[in-house]
Amino acid sequence: MRTLLIRAEDKNIWEKRAPLIPADLGDIIRNTGVKAYVEQSDRRVFGEADYRAAGAVVCASMAPGDVIFGIKEIPAEKILPRKVYLFFSHTIKGQPGQMPLLKKIMASGGTLIDYEKITDDRGQRLVYFGRFAGDAGALDILSLVGEYWRYHGIETPFIECRRAHQYGSVEAARTHLRQIGAQIAENGLPAAVTPLVIGILGYGNVSVGAQQIFECLPVERVQPDALASIGRDPHKIHLCVFKEEHLVARRDGGAFDLQEYYRHPERYRSRFARYLPYLTIVVNAVYWESRYPRFITWDDLARLFEGANRPRLCAIADISCDIGGAVECTVRATDPGMPAYRCDPLTRRVTDGHEGDGIVVLAVDNLPCELPVDASTFFSGQLKPFVPDILNADYRASLDDCGLPPEIRRAVVVYNGDLTPSYEYLRRHLA
Repeated sequence: MRTLLIRAEDKNIWEKRAPLIPADLGDIIRNTGVKAYVEQSDRRVFGEADYRAAGAVVCASMAPGDVIFGIKEIPAEKILPRKVYLFFSHTIKGQPGQMPLLKKIMASGGTLIDYEKITDDRGQRLVYFGRFAGDAGALDILSLVGEYWRYHGIETPFIECRRAHQYGSVEAARTHLRQIGAQIAENGLPAAVTPLVIGILGYGNVSVGAQQIFECLPVERVQPDALASIGRDPHKIHLCVFKEEHLVARRDGGAFDLQEYYRHPERYRSRFARYLPYLTIVVNAVYWESRYPRFITWDDLARLFEGANRPRLCAIADISCDIGGAVECTVRATDPGMPAYRCDPLTRRVTDGHEGDGIVVLAVDNLPCELPVDASTFFSGQLKPFVPDILNADYRASLDDCGLPPEIRRAVVVYNGDLTPSYEYLRRHLA
């Protein structure tokens, strides 16, 4: 049986997650007899003593591992020959910045399994952090707007909201937010920020995580087409969830068809700009590829800010964080140390920090790292059932005959140095 290794994350100082928690790794060791290694790390939220107690050996590099489990991208220079790697590679959209990493894995004769593509036969993801990205993004944007409003002389209870990484758990954050919500329900919000309307693009796992945070407040749900008729109630926060039919419309004026939109997005254009004047905070939780329309463009924002009156919109939490993607003013990723910048829609300039003029843009690209215990525990529980088959596979055989279950085979981007048929399209990006 191959050896298993959990690598030390090195994306940034905030990344403290682990793909397998000590308790789950201990079960895997007992049930399979695998030799397990854990690379030394002074950042990981679970201590080395816990992994030793589970039966793992702490080591100084990735070298002892045949199958290497990580979370975020591995620097290309750290790729070792003929290893099996599992991590979020951020290569499957042909992202230019990750093509050197993909080339290095191929040149090394290695195998790359991307968690993002571990799916069932309906295409539903099976190993993900999504809900915790929503949790963290919602907490962070409320904390940021509280400080933003204070900077502009507006005092709100959101000044008490902390960043996600300052809470020990999601439940601790929700408990605190319920207290803030009780203050709003009793005392109301200043007229300067009412009606306070939060719009969430999407309804998947990320959106569900964000919704469960906002629902700790005195929320009243509203449908997109009713936004224009919302009254000023300082004791309520209005929450609106947008689906695809609210985001796009057929270019020829025909009826919206979801499956057609997925198959032929070029037939559709964005219609989301009509809702922007009614929103205070936008949360983008939609999966996006370049073949889809952008939902918020620089031109959309410029039209909103051309008038004499300050628009209601003050913050965008781009949890999906596709640079220059669905939200065009997401021009770069941030980290929890400085989670946001401000954009000026008229000049298209961005400025670090969230205290000042402009729209606050939250663009942390690894938000679940801010809730490392909860996120790792959830993720590990999803990954654990697949680990024995990954370890026992015969990587000398063809991909179809190697023994990997279909859920994992769908996620094999590179197999023994070659792109697999499902990912052959990446060759043009490599070129």
